[in-house]
Amino acid sequence: MHHVRHHGFARHYVEMILAMLAGMLVLGAALRGVLALTDITYDMSRQPRLITLEMAFTMSAGMAFWMRRRGHAWPGIAEMCGAMFLPALILVPLLSLDAVDPNAAMAWEHLAMLPLMFAVMLRRRTEYGA
Repeated sequence: MHHVRHHGFARHYVEMILAMLAGMLVLGAALRGVLALTDITYDMSRQPRLITLEMAFTMSAGMAFWMRRRGHAWPGIAEMCGAMFLPALILVPLLSLDAVDPNAAMAWEHLAMLPLMFAVMLRRRTEYGA
């Protein structure tokens, strides 16, 4: 029985990563499509702070949608979205100070989200099947 619970926890983690990726791809593509119709440039080297925040938003939106669909309550969803935004909130000031390269910031944002998501899941392990 204990093994089955861990399997559910791991499955949920993978589902949430896939939801995050889907949000990034679908909403990101929609945003780029809208911006293509305007004169607004969407370029990491020119707008790293905006793109870092947009990435956090699109991934959080996909995650929130999937969590709500799975029956999670809003406080847990908000906590998970907070974990998703935390790297961006740290990186945006560093980008403003030119203390981190924009491409490195994007990598750090994505890498930092994974353990932060896992930490939220451990904190609320009964919600995630562990």
